[in-house]
Amino acid sequence: MEERRQRYLVTSALPYANGPLHVGQIVGAYLPADAFVRYLRTRGEDVVYVCGTDDHGVPITLRAEREGKDPKEVVNYWWAHMNETFGRLGISFDNFSQTSTEVHARNTQLFYRKLKEGGYISEAESQQMYSPSEGRFLPDRYVEGTCPVCGYKEARGDQCDNCGSWYEAYELIEPHSKVTGGPVEVRETTHLYLNLPQFSDRLRKYINGQEHWRSSVKNFILGIIDSGLEKRPITRDISWGVPVPEPGFEDKRFYVWFDACIGYVSSTAEWAEKLGEPDRWREYWQEPGTKMFHFLAKDNTVFHTTMWPAQLMGVGEDGEEPFILPYDVPANEFMNLEVVVDGERRAMQMSTSRNLAVWVHEALDRFPADPLRFYLASNLPETGDVVFSWRDFQIRVNSDLIGNLGNYINRVLSFVEKYFEGELPRPESLSEEASEVFADFKALEARFEQRMMAPRPRDALGELLAMGRRANRFFDAAAPWKTRKENPEQTRADLYACCVLLGSIAYHMVPYVPNAVERLQSFFPGPISRISDLDGLPNEYRVKGAKPLFKRIEDPEVADAEERLAKAATG
Repeated sequence: MEERRQRYLVTSALPYANGPLHVGQIVGAYLPADAFVRYLRTRGEDVVYVCGTDDHGVPITLRAEREGKDPKEVVNYWWAHMNETFGRLGISFDNFSQTSTEVHARNTQLFYRKLKEGGYISEAESQQMYSPSEGRFLPDRYVEGTCPVCGYKEARGDQCDNCGSWYEAYELIEPHSKVTGGPVEVRETTHLYLNLPQFSDRLRKYINGQEHWRSSVKNFILGIIDSGLEKRPITRDISWGVPVPEPGFEDKRFYVWFDACIGYVSSTAEWAEKLGEPDRWREYWQEPGTKMFHFLAKDNTVFHTTMWPAQLMGVGEDGEEPFILPYDVPANEFMNLEVVVDGERRAMQMSTSRNLAVWVHEALDRFPADPLRFYLASNLPETGDVVFSWRDFQIRVNSDLIGNLGNYINRVLSFVEKYFEGELPRPESLSEEASEVFADFKALEARFEQRMMAPRPRDALGELLAMGRRANRFFDAAAPWKTRKENPEQTRADLYACCVLLGSIAYHMVPYVPNAVERLQSFFPGPISRISDLDGLPNEYRVKGAKPLFKRIEDPEVADAEERLAKAATG
């Protein structure tokens, strides 16, 4: 009987469709998810990976106003730009959607109606900032001021990026319009609210039961719940967004936080529609047994672990539209930059407004995707903030990717092709040393799987590098350059064992350097498999036309990349 496959739904946080992607975003939500998904696929699991652009955030309308464009024009342009960038980097979404689609509007309004029917929506007067000079209410992110908690002078109108505190815009010190810089005043307006406190007990029970969550995420969210949840507004006085199906609210739209996560549902539904199986999305959202992973940066943690589960609970409790809850919410820390200024290396925060960032599309113009993926995967902010360094990129690619993994692959295949005409039939027996290295690899494979499924793809990469070092030691000890004349049969047997190890290394390289593994299979058909999965050793290995998989990163390339950052940092 065929073994039942585990069903997974994996998402990455929806990026605002208002600008290009930088490496900090990639390490937070996209590369960790893609590595995880690619590993699941190699295991033969049932996995769907969805994402899309967040088209309704205030950053979009701010950009549209600055450029004198319609918001839809802005989001369509940046959706296409991001879609191309993700494709070039090898991020393998099953569907990359937008939240400005009709299906998403219908889903958002369905969520609203279900929550209203459950008694979780209320209407109330609220104080909101109004710009007399602009003649309009301002969404929170149109307002800036000094944080009332930590004193940060560029705090947003809803949350401080410096200390993470939540507050109302009118609590800011010296608030002003982000658009004009002019003064703002408090006025009364009516909005709809999600009664989040009604979910406190259920959320606490749900989160306490997630023993596999990262402790930093779990403890942070439990602390927020225990300190007391508050009602959250779900509408705003804006004209761009999903319409509110409520009389008297025709001039308002749903607040972006309310509809953003629903974008995951909409993207999955769009994927199913494209397959010609429009109801198949329900398998991943509504059938028990699905494991749903939300990959994101830590600044999105609160939304994905309190408000989003509450929405899912409220919508599904009548049994008509039951939704599963997230199985895990792997939240990553932030990435800063190493910038060389006047010969001194400094760590600086990325600043998109100052163009102080490593833009992914520009990096891909200079370097292939695989080395970038490898370096970023080796530097994922899984447990703390990290620093992107072009010098470190060069060191890790040249020493670990090329000097370790690439070197092993190249030396084995070139030796087989040069001295044994690219053919290695299965030997009658293997050496004791080969049996030992196979046993070591099985242990490394198990540790790799444990770390990848945690999911901690950076730690898993460490096990892959250990495989490379162990395989290189075996090749060195076998010394085929010495034995090929004295004992060619023993050399064949040792090289055959080397190919078994190579197949395992390639299998575990797929999440990190997929393009290289695809090229490898054109001249080394494998099998590409874990040693633990082999049902007996292959009858033979063949090699034809082997080429080095990677190109070294040279000093002038790094110097040029560092100079670009230095110019941005110094203005």
